[in-house]
Amino acid sequence: MMQWLQGPDGLTGLGLSILDDDLDRSAFLWGLWTTVWLSLVCIVLSFAIGIAGAWAQGASSRLGRGVVSAYIQVFRNTPPLVQLYFFFFAVGSLLPSVTDSYGQSVPMVTNVGWAVVSFSLYAGAFNIEIFRAGIEAVPSTTVEAAEALGYSRLGTYRHVVFPLALRISLPALGNNLVNLVKTTTLAYAIAVPELLYVSAQIWSEQLNVRTMMNLLLVVYIALVGLLVLGINRWERALRVPGLGR
Repeated sequence: MMQWLQGPDGLTGLGLSILDDDLDRSAFLWGLWTTVWLSLVCIVLSFAIGIAGAWAQGASSRLGRGVVSAYIQVFRNTPPLVQLYFFFFAVGSLLPSVTDSYGQSVPMVTNVGWAVVSFSLYAGAFNIEIFRAGIEAVPSTTVEAAEALGYSRLGTYRHVVFPLALRISLPALGNNLVNLVKTTTLAYAIAVPELLYVSAQIWSEQLNVRTMMNLLLVVYIALVGLLVLGINRWERALRVPGLGR
């Protein structure tokens, strides 16, 4: 019953080469760090895109509203892998190369850079709609009271509307950020050394596919669990009795 736990040589116990092979362990830890770093950067950037886009949706400029609406429709209605390929192959090929410190010609934007751009824009499109729904849930009387106190439109958004909308939007925002963390596995397609990419390299050399896939599953459950725990604590800390209930 426990044969599947054995490594290909029968000596590695659980078949986890990362426990007794320094190269595999270093590669796996680097992949874990890359996944965490990529997730955090994309979360921050998509959050900023969501805030700015939700504000722009209420602007008086029809052009500005149209640009934001077109951006949302494009990124919400196309697969994230297609978007990643578009940025990496189509847009990347149009950019000039640069010379690095060794005198070699390298792309202006690396594969990691394109992954950050693509995933941030993808998640940001959903964040705009999430924040827009939260803003619409803020009572109009609250907005009118802020305006009566002399707040500008931007001041009302920054100090009154968005803080309240954020509290309302947190459950939906949490779902989108969890989806963003899972979407980072698509960076495998352009050779970003994240968890899935380095795990595939390890199991192709050690022939421990089943063990590495199980480990990968456990690691992602842990990463997403930590994110959900943090969002739930943030939601409790910002909760206003009677708001959004």
